[in-house]
This record gives sequence, C-alpha cells and structure tokens, in this order.
Amino acid sequence: MAAALLTILLFFFGFTLFLIICQWKVFTKAGKPGWACLIPIYSGIVLLEIIKKPIWWIFMLLIPIANIYFAIVITNELSKSFGKTSAFTVGLIFLPFIFYPILAFGDAKYIYNQTEEISEIGMVQA
Repeated sequence: MAAALLTILLFFFGFTLFLIICQWKVFTKAGKPGWACLIPIYSGIVLLEIIKKPIWWIFMLLIPIANIYFAIVITNELSKSFGKTSAFTVGLIFLPFIFYPILAFGDAKYIYNQTEEISEIGMVQA
C-alpha cells in the first residue's frame, strides 16, 4: 500500500515538474522571464501580457462561471499568439500534457507584435 502511494506521489510530482518546465519554456519563447511561471498570481499577469490582454482580466478568473469563459479565451489567445489554430486550443484545454509540450518544445514562434497597445477596454490597437 505504501509503495503504491509513493509511486503515485512521485508520478504526480514528476508530471507537475514537467508541466512547469513546459510553461517556463512558453514564457521564455514569448520574451518573458521563465521564473515568472513559479509565482501563482504573477504568472497569470505575465500570461495576460503575453496574449496582450489587460491585467484586470485576472479578476475575471475569480468569478464563478465567467472564469470558465475567460480561461477558454485566454487559452485560445495563447495558441493564437504562437500561430496555432482553434483546434490547437481544444487540444490545450482537453490534453494539456500533450499540447503544452508541443507549444513549448516545438517550432512555434511567438508572433504577437510587441509594439501593439492595449486600450482601456482591453482591445488591441495597432
């Protein structure tokens, strides 16, 4: 029994470490510091900077039901910021352990223009 629990625990920690490494790599591909993925709320803020959305969106993730919608939009914008399609977004949502490594270690390049401005209502302006 103890051996089974230890095995499950080691698998969980290994899996979590792998996803952290993937997120670190995604952040560095987008020109942000990789260590930012280790700090809970700051990582969300950096993710919003990567996808060119206003920081106040972080509060929308705290509202029940609305957080589901905003999480999907954020994931879709993340895949689009690396030149991927909506089908890739579905993969990021339902199979993150497969699609985040593809995003992190694949040949995807960060394509959002760094000079775009974000207006007060959250719309990107060229």
